[in-house]
Amino acid sequence: MKKLFDYANRYVRESDWKMIALLKFCLCAMGILIGLSVPEERKKEVRCGAVLVFVCTYIPLMIKFVQIGEDRSGKHVHEA
Repeated sequence: MKKLFDYANRYVRESDWKMIALLKFCLCAMGILIGLSVPEERKKEVRCGAVLVFVCTYIPLMIKFVQIGEDRSGKHVHEA
């Protein structure tokens, strides 16, 4: 498992934002396909799980995004 994580870290280090965006679109499409195959009686549970995962991942991603947008002096990048 450690080797798999090492490969993933190397992939991310060697990729630019465009490749990461393609990866995210690919994973989004796969998620949609999986969602379409969920039986009707289970869709509510899957939807609740997806919302939970989204919220739990979106918050730290946006915190990091905002932190990157600020320089060390506390000024926002667009103010410089």
